[in-house]
Amino acid sequence: MAQNIEENLEPRVGDSREKASVASTPVSVDIDPEAERRLLKKLDWVLLPLFTAIYCCNFIDRTSIGNARVAGLEQDLGMHGYDLNIALVVFYIFYIASDIPSNLLLKHWGSTWLAFLVIGFGAVSIGAAFVHNLAGLMATRVFLGLTEGGTLSALVYIISRYYRRHELVLRIGIFFGVAPTIAGAFGGLLASGLLKVPDFGGVKTWRKIFLIEGLITTVFGLVLLLIVPEDPSKSRLLSVAQRQLALARIDADQVVKTHGRKEKTTLKLVLRSFNFITIACTICYVFINMSFQGLSLFMPSVIRTQGNYTTIEVQLRTVPPYVASAVWVCINAYISARIKSRSIPLFYNTVIMVVGYIISVTTRNSKARYASCFLVMMGATVAGPMIMTWGTDNAAPDTVRAVTTAAIPGFGAVGAILAVWTYAPTDAPDYRRGNLSNLAATSTVCVIVIVTALYIRWENRKRERGERNERLEGKTAEELEHLGCYHPEFRYQI
Repeated sequence: MAQNIEENLEPRVGDSREKASVASTPVSVDIDPEAERRLLKKLDWVLLPLFTAIYCCNFIDRTSIGNARVAGLEQDLGMHGYDLNIALVVFYIFYIASDIPSNLLLKHWGSTWLAFLVIGFGAVSIGAAFVHNLAGLMATRVFLGLTEGGTLSALVYIISRYYRRHELVLRIGIFFGVAPTIAGAFGGLLASGLLKVPDFGGVKTWRKIFLIEGLITTVFGLVLLLIVPEDPSKSRLLSVAQRQLALARIDADQVVKTHGRKEKTTLKLVLRSFNFITIACTICYVFINMSFQGLSLFMPSVIRTQGNYTTIEVQLRTVPPYVASAVWVCINAYISARIKSRSIPLFYNTVIMVVGYIISVTTRNSKARYASCFLVMMGATVAGPMIMTWGTDNAAPDTVRAVTTAAIPGFGAVGAILAVWTYAPTDAPDYRRGNLSNLAATSTVCVIVIVTALYIRWENRKRERGERNERLEGKTAEELEHLGCYHPEFRYQI
């Protein structure tokens, strides 16, 4: 099928495979605008709701321990001091370790791997409902990290195989930005609702949160085995003509045409993924993730210190910041797509986070500090997708993109480990150390964004002047294909 698709595409591109492979500039692809519009509509209506649902399950299962904590997890398991913090760190250690290997497996095994990941972290969540000591909780956090580690990177990688570079920010913004906010809001509502459900057997209080949420995820994962979309070249979602069009659209964005082929994974390409832009995006993601994950995990505890609220009232008060963030991320994804810039929305949303932390540090007024939760959550919800899209936009060929989409959230999870320790129980109720740490981190992101944008402009201008053309000398067709974002005709997205 892939061979037939390539043969059908070549006349439309107007070049032979050999010439297409060594093309130094994008060639015109005869794409019917009406057919493309119908294809985009179909992809949007199928992929975006599906991927949003997957990441919702991922985020709910990951952060449900925060709701379980409020519902008595620590008391029932005899946990003290930093035990919960250690459990959270264990999760992220294995999350980091699994991310890149998971995405490389996805590249070779296809989207079915994603379904197995969802089934895996759903089953682990179910198991967490039946632990009776700290050791049992630690074991579930290990396996949760291994199964959840590759989920976000898999979603970004798959969606980058269907959409062109300028289309990615809106789509990634929707599923990556909206899903955590929906999950945060729904997770709080679901947790408060489950606590009202009558106990059954040994499943009481916080155990109901893990069990029911895990069951929902596991069933969804089983359904994904049947409906998860494959690569565009063999997707059951698309007709033969739509597959050809999908591949032609992606080829139109590439300097070196591959017709959907995936090059062989090599160590050289894997190492090339860790270029200046990827490293800058990863560092930014570390600091943004430190802020977002810290607030997501500990917001129930922070809100509890702001008033004499019941457990259910605490859960419900976590909902509004997430709802506001869901709307805000959609607005910013649209703005970014229109102005064709990732760095500008990333910069001003990080500034919004800085303002939020300044409020948290400088006042003890409960209403003002609750308002700061809105600012931080809204800014972080936009910053995360912008960083992921920025890195993905500027990653090529396929192996580099697979590693980049895994490296940014994978190594970025170091921020979540830092978050665990910045919000220490000994710092309650003000959590001043955590807020000061995040103020410094988000301020650093502002500087890195400016430096990276200036670097990209400098590099693009050098390529426009022909100062990178020596990279083409003496290259075979395969070596030219492997140049990807290092190709002199490739332009980085600012």
